[in-house]
Amino acid sequence: MNNLDSMLERNKDFAAQQSAAGTLMPSLPQALPNVKAIIIGCADMRVDPSHVLGIKPGEAVVMRNIGGRITPGLLEQLGLLGRIGQVAGAIPGGGGEFHLIVLQHTDCGMTRLANDPALLTRYFQIQDEELKTKAVSDPRAAVAVDVALLRAIPALPGEWLISGLVYDVATGLVTIVVPPAPISASDTGFRR
Repeated sequence: MNNLDSMLERNKDFAAQQSAAGTLMPSLPQALPNVKAIIIGCADMRVDPSHVLGIKPGEAVVMRNIGGRITPGLLEQLGLLGRIGQVAGAIPGGGGEFHLIVLQHTDCGMTRLANDPALLTRYFQIQDEELKTKAVSDPRAAVAVDVALLRAIPALPGEWLISGLVYDVATGLVTIVVPPAPISASDTGFRR
């Protein structure tokens, strides 16, 4: 049995358990009000936000990329998610508390790319002189940079909470780097 066959067998067990428990996912408009967070994390296989934070199916949208960084591509995906919610007529969190979480981690492979500025500037789609502002070598500083970047986006609902976390791969613990706070104290919805 190869790796894919093994995964497909585990999927059959998963589907049978979910179906028996009556917990298969509802349709999109019904599912979105149950989502309480969007978590932006790293693609590193050691740092699956669902496992690290104990997220159950339907509780959060988990978006992962290299470094768990805010990039133009990730921002485009956030915009598409917002549009899907609008088209479906659903409000994330059902009008209750909603959280945008940036989760990065120690020992990230991206830190090993600090000496390859051309690769990183392409990834972030920035100029060479802007690379220092991304704090690639320091996950705590990088989280703060990315939370600040998200706060500056006018289209994000101001009442959403935003925070920045760092997962320590050696201890398994998550620490708060940027405490939860509304994205913007003066805004209460999507700006048009």
